[in-house]
Amino acid sequence: MKILITTLLLFFSFLKLYSQTAESDSISRKKIKITRISNAPKIDGILDEEIWKSAPISKNFVELQPENGKAEDPTFKTEVKILYDDTGIYFGAKMYDPEPDKIAKELVERDDVGNDDFLGVIINGYNDKQQSLEFIVMPSGVQFDAKMTNDYGEDSNWSAVWYSVAKIDADGWTVEMKIPYSELRFPKKDIQEWGINFVRNIQRQKRKLTWNFIDNKKGSFMLYDGVMTGIENINPPVRLSFLPYISTYVNNYDNKTSTLTNGGMDVKYGINDAFTLDTTLIPDFGQTAFDDNILNLGPFEQQFSEKRSFFTEGTELFSKGDLFYSRRVGDYPSREPNLEADEILLDNIQKVKLLNATKISGRTNKGLGIGFFNAITKKTDVEIKNEVTGDIRTETVEPLANYNVLVFDQRFNGNSSVSLINTNVTRDGDFRDANATALLVDLTDKKNKYNLYGGFRGSYVKDGKSDFGTNINAGVKKIFGKSTYRIGFEAISKDYNIDDLGYTGQTNKVNYNGNYSYQLLQPSKNFNSINWNFNLNYARRLDTDLFKSFQINTNISFEDKKFRNYGGGLMVTPNGENDLYEPRVFGKHLFIPSFVNPWIWFNSDNRKKFTYELTIDYYAYNQKGRNRVNNELELNYRLSDHFSVGYEVNYNVSNQEQGFTGKDVDNIYIGTRNRNTVINGLTSKYTVNNKMSLSFSLRHYYTEVNYKSFGTLQDNGEVFSINNYSKNNQTYNAWNVDLRYSWWFAPGSQLTLLYQNVTQNFLDYSKINFKSNFNNLFNEPMNNTLSLKLTYYIDYNQAKTWFKKKN
Repeated sequence: MKILITTLLLFFSFLKLYSQTAESDSISRKKIKITRISNAPKIDGILDEEIWKSAPISKNFVELQPENGKAEDPTFKTEVKILYDDTGIYFGAKMYDPEPDKIAKELVERDDVGNDDFLGVIINGYNDKQQSLEFIVMPSGVQFDAKMTNDYGEDSNWSAVWYSVAKIDADGWTVEMKIPYSELRFPKKDIQEWGINFVRNIQRQKRKLTWNFIDNKKGSFMLYDGVMTGIENINPPVRLSFLPYISTYVNNYDNKTSTLTNGGMDVKYGINDAFTLDTTLIPDFGQTAFDDNILNLGPFEQQFSEKRSFFTEGTELFSKGDLFYSRRVGDYPSREPNLEADEILLDNIQKVKLLNATKISGRTNKGLGIGFFNAITKKTDVEIKNEVTGDIRTETVEPLANYNVLVFDQRFNGNSSVSLINTNVTRDGDFRDANATALLVDLTDKKNKYNLYGGFRGSYVKDGKSDFGTNINAGVKKIFGKSTYRIGFEAISKDYNIDDLGYTGQTNKVNYNGNYSYQLLQPSKNFNSINWNFNLNYARRLDTDLFKSFQINTNISFEDKKFRNYGGGLMVTPNGENDLYEPRVFGKHLFIPSFVNPWIWFNSDNRKKFTYELTIDYYAYNQKGRNRVNNELELNYRLSDHFSVGYEVNYNVSNQEQGFTGKDVDNIYIGTRNRNTVINGLTSKYTVNNKMSLSFSLRHYYTEVNYKSFGTLQDNGEVFSINNYSKNNQTYNAWNVDLRYSWWFAPGSQLTLLYQNVTQNFLDYSKINFKSNFNNLFNEPMNNTLSLKLTYYIDYNQAKTWFKKKN
């Protein structure tokens, strides 16, 4: 009842605000009309063709930051010319610079901006202020592309095949680009009207400018597109491309060498002007970067970021509602093997093999976004041996399984949406099945000043028995001006479970939250920007009612006139916290004493060759001897525009922390322990040119756990000390090395040579000296893998033209 009343109050508060702001603000939108050409310019970075001389010009840029709204410096003026034909749209841009030798032009890998000037073209083919595509070129010639949405900002995992050349000259630098229609999305109309904007970055001044002014007081970036007209009666080509691959692996583990060769293909097909089908046939993800494994002593599994390109590119629709955690697809089996007495596994349990995956996504010209994802994984068996009889049997730990996601997202009024999301996992036989559904509402008033959001999520799991759980949230926000605020809540039932295709985390709680924020909109005498936040969070257990936590948090950040960023914050839990999850038993809780958590951080000016970042984070508990310190230091040095090195160290100490160590029929055992963790990371990049690079990364993770005492958990959350229980101390090491050579030898085509070296160890003792620890680690069997993968981009239209010429 309290939750329902809170929801209604938030809703009626928003309606009141909405009624006060019913009329639309007029956002100034520049317009440009472009012309058709019959002879395409050569993409060489030199605007010397006659057709460029009469092309329409976008000019008079306006500063975005740091001085929002200031007219461009005439000595750094920017001019962009635009043309089009039946195959694509062309851009010729001149970025004037009185000191061209100072133009920032670090060579980096594709989709990395680095320490560079750049020019960005932002295109919204539907002119709906909701979804844009971004194409960036740097003076070094490196390309960056991304998909932009109001919900998720800039998604650089999206990739397109387009053409560009950049050149530095005596007046500054120029860019020439062609973006084929096959890489864009726009309605099927005789007369097109697109949203468009341009962004220029002058790195040595830390200054960004846009063609159409973007007001930083309110609204998202895409509300401020200009308008491009003039594209008429084009006949866009069939959007069909193939990305076949072949890969080979040589693996050596424990002095045993094996080889493997794979082949497969990704296919991308434009079903119509709005929707695209992507499918991967016999996928190969063997060259993905390593995961940052840790010794996880907490109640929740470690969550890893997605690194497989098929699951990262163009997935913004599937991310809605946080129901889809793509690492579930092709993860470990859903069932543990049933080992009888005297039985052992003959081999380690491997991850389930992905057979194929398909996704269809897009948005109609009426704002309806539709996403469909489907994947099928292979049946997985393990062999089990009886050590007494010698018999070997096979047991299925994961049957043939189907993973499905369906999303409908209706956009309206510029910044508002209603979304329906469903995820489903169906496994063959009597294995676990699961379904989750979410209905989300996100409403912004016409003046783009206030926002109301809310959602209802339900989960259904069938695994011997059926469980249904819910997750409800709602809130209201002021989103314009120097001062903004938010109030909201979230309630999650104890049976809410989306772990088959999502990540559940904490359940059985209701959380009320509030936020006030202040931002400096224009530079002051001493600072370019200031951001201050004040947050309150109050949470209770739902079943049965129990105080969970009350947190007060404030933080502030600054950017000074030398473009150094620094700040700090303070978090306080004056009443302590009842941890509902550490006991691993429903209805139990572990009391955590109150603490004070101050932190500070400093980032140096990233324009410099040598940069550093430092964070010091300290927890002081209201318990004798209990504290925690997290220190991070990152150093980076650019030896040249081609070569850079970096080093990162994290040193974390937790003294007298308490955590779950085991349980039996009568008791839950809690250990008091000291834990030390050191993470070292070394990276290096050498970029030969804008198509070829060599990168190196090394990570060593070390942690030791020393138990001091043990106790049994009481009903009030306290720990009663005992002497008749023990648990071994622990030491864990993880070592990973990646050495990667990448060559983009043709648009969309890549050759990658990768060497990976991996090992780890887990010891049931601690307090090992530095030399002995590394001796132990490197005495473990090491996994060494050398792989070569070739992918080749084939565009249907180019292949069709080539065959016609040949015949």
